[in-house]
Amino acid sequence: MRITQESDYGLRVVLYLSKLGYGKKIEAKSIAKDENVPLRFLLKLLRKLTHSGIIKSYRGVNGGYALNLMPEKITFMSIIKAIDGPIYLNRCLYDPGHCTANRNGHCGIHNSLLKVQNKLIKELESINFKDIMENNIK
Repeated sequence: MRITQESDYGLRVVLYLSKLGYGKKIEAKSIAKDENVPLRFLLKLLRKLTHSGIIKSYRGVNGGYALNLMPEKITFMSIIKAIDGPIYLNRCLYDPGHCTANRNGHCGIHNSLLKVQNKLIKELESINFKDIMENNIK
């Protein structure tokens, strides 16, 4: 499992908006410049975050983007899921029919990977942007 470049940018953009303050609008061009993210790539990313309800977009002359949730309600997991979809460490964890051992998800490897996957998801769900800004990461 690897965090994609898009998720990495998503985490940085949400931290940027969190530091700006809940509900404070900023143009995509400013975000792209300040966070060193290509604008076209950023716009695609912002659409995903808007669709998931994490941020809100405003149209028009005074438009821009702002957090739609308080930073303590936004977790690493919510960003990764909004951008890349659910986390699966192995194909057999989301489709037991693709078990290379032909055991349909009923094997020690499957069960062990599932345990690791659940711990990873729990850890990603425990990290929120308010804690990051306050350096309260355990």
